[in-house]
Amino acid sequence: MMKANNTKRYIVLGILFFLPVAFLLMLYPAKHNYEPLNIVKDKVSDIKNFTSDGLDTLQLKDNITVLGFLGKTPLNSTIAALNLKELVYDKFKGFKNFQIVIVVPDGTQDDVALLKKEINTYENLKFWHYAFGTEGEIRMLFNTLKSKDQLDENLSSNSVYIIDKDLAQRGRIDGRSEREVEDNKPKFSVFSYNTIEVSEIKNMMNDDVRILFTEYRQKRQGKFEASNTRRENDIKQSNE
Repeated sequence: MMKANNTKRYIVLGILFFLPVAFLLMLYPAKHNYEPLNIVKDKVSDIKNFTSDGLDTLQLKDNITVLGFLGKTPLNSTIAALNLKELVYDKFKGFKNFQIVIVVPDGTQDDVALLKKEINTYENLKFWHYAFGTEGEIRMLFNTLKSKDQLDENLSSNSVYIIDKDLAQRGRIDGRSEREVEDNKPKFSVFSYNTIEVSEIKNMMNDDVRILFTEYRQKRQGKFEASNTRRENDIKQSNE
């Protein structure tokens, strides 16, 4: 009986030891299949000339930014802002250099204050900023982005954009899932993310933000090889 108990104990200990090892071995090939988020547009304008609702200097450079445009009537975009807050901000607010920047025209400060009451229910969103600019400044900034959409007459859009630390816009040159590629579905590109489409934010945008954080973490660890050639190839493909 004692021998049987010892045998069972060794079996259990063996399983407990080898299970984590097996799990890591299953993950190992995924490292080699890791694909960085494509650079779809270079040289996005910074926002240092915009005024901020809190920071002395608000900028995109050296930050990983989700950039949005809520226009002259930001309260009309409350649903979009809430989706962004709950599905994106709450997931990434603890990551270093992460920020959400919402661009609005000068003169909307009172509406922005009301919008804050709607979405800042339980906490001060210290990594969520509003940038106030003139209509000309806002349009100039938007025109440096690659987009399938346009700002409406109120200078607003449901789309948001991912900007990296070097002022490059990130996205997917081929936005198809593995299953869609296998099924030979038509290729499409992703330059922005619709804040009204909850599934798009949860299933695509959040993955893309995570991929970008992974890239920067690998760069810090010396495991990621970025090159000007890759940057040029990404941009060339996004223009085709």
